[in-house]
Amino acid sequence: MLKLTGPCCHCRHFYISAKSWQQSSSNLGQDHEVNRSQFEAEFVSSHIETNVFQKALLSVGSAAVSILDPSRGDMIAVLGETAGQSAMKYMLHKMEDHPEGQEILRKRPRINSKTVDLSKLKQMPEDTLGKMYWNFLNKNKVTPDSRLTVQFVDNVDLGYVLQRYREVHDLTHTLLGMPTNMLGEVTVKWVEALQTRLPMCVGGALFGPLRLGPKQRQKYVKYYLPWAIRTGSMSEFLMNVYFEKRWEQSIEELYRELNIIPLVVAPM
Repeated sequence: MLKLTGPCCHCRHFYISAKSWQQSSSNLGQDHEVNRSQFEAEFVSSHIETNVFQKALLSVGSAAVSILDPSRGDMIAVLGETAGQSAMKYMLHKMEDHPEGQEILRKRPRINSKTVDLSKLKQMPEDTLGKMYWNFLNKNKVTPDSRLTVQFVDNVDLGYVLQRYREVHDLTHTLLGMPTNMLGEVTVKWVEALQTRLPMCVGGALFGPLRLGPKQRQKYVKYYLPWAIRTGSMSEFLMNVYFEKRWEQSIEELYRELNIIPLVVAPM
């Protein structure tokens, strides 16, 4: 019986290791394909076919309702889908031009309670993105499962971009240190409007301040608005951040990488 000795053993070990790596890579590739297939299946099942006239009608109606009642998240979602075609294309191109954005588009990851281990995030150090995201969800009593599925976008790539925008919205709040009250939402909308050009973000940034109280409006004009404009204009494109791979990253390190200077508000 032939016995493997010396260098041949190392060759055999290398062969087994290489084979294991290939199998692991193959499994990762299969996982990514599953992600893509799952989104495409969900996209097809939820898609509602509409013509140009119907989209225009939906845009006008949803815009009117959104202005009168900003709490109507369903109408804000419809506005983004029916009037945001050029903005979605802009976002898609920005992601295609960035390595991390390309990876997101290729793998089509989702952010919900099935894909994110919230219990693991809870155990992370306080200064990590993961723990800060968990703190945000817990404090504001929100869940990553609350985002509506895209319905009126006809292109699957654009549909994913808009779905991704919705699913990272709470992470944008977390990153910017903004609460979910009106002042926080308006501030986030300014950053998102400048970065994404989505119509509902632009509308929220322009009309949202009308609902602020006197004290909030004073803070908004003096601190929040200038900071939001600076952050939206000067920071890295936040849609290119693969948040799921950065849970353990220090928030200070992430700020430096994304060119974000945290807001400091003096007592008034």
